[in-house]
Amino acid sequence: MSNEELLRRYEAGGGHLAAARADGLAVPPSLRTAVVTCMDSRIDVFALFGMKIGEVHVLRNAGGVVTDDVIRSLTISQRKLDTRDVLLVQHSGCGLATFTDEDFSEALAEETGMRPPWRTHAFRDPKTSVRRDIAQLRHDPFLHPDTRVRGFVLDIESFALDEVFVGDGTDEVKEPAAS
Repeated sequence: MSNEELLRRYEAGGGHLAAARADGLAVPPSLRTAVVTCMDSRIDVFALFGMKIGEVHVLRNAGGVVTDDVIRSLTISQRKLDTRDVLLVQHSGCGLATFTDEDFSEALAEETGMRPPWRTHAFRDPKTSVRRDIAQLRHDPFLHPDTRVRGFVLDIESFALDEVFVGDGTDEVKEPAAS
């Protein structure tokens, strides 16, 4: 049912609107930045950061976690399209904090007869997850050596951003950024 609604919206002018917004934009993002965030439908990344089409690459997945595919996409973004900054944005109240990898895999195995070959990257605390993902990105050999990574936890109710720091001696979250 929802597929048909989206296609109806496309036919009602969505395709023409998208083409008009992209007209004349270069392929490399103008802010040389990639944003990695959750697929949560409440998060409008463009509105959150006051962005326009063509300014950043937006990579979304369940939890906004760093996976092999995120590394693949970031590497291509950097090596072929000159991005250098990575902004990680996970959020409070994320569904990935409601189960474990093992529980999810076991439930799928019981239903389908086989375990998935991938992990969910479930986490208990988004701050801890962001810290781990920042560390992973900062040490990934395929990302450009000049990569600048910053990570945040978005409060899904107030939409305040709390920056998460790694390796600066404090390893704690700073006061919310101005909203």
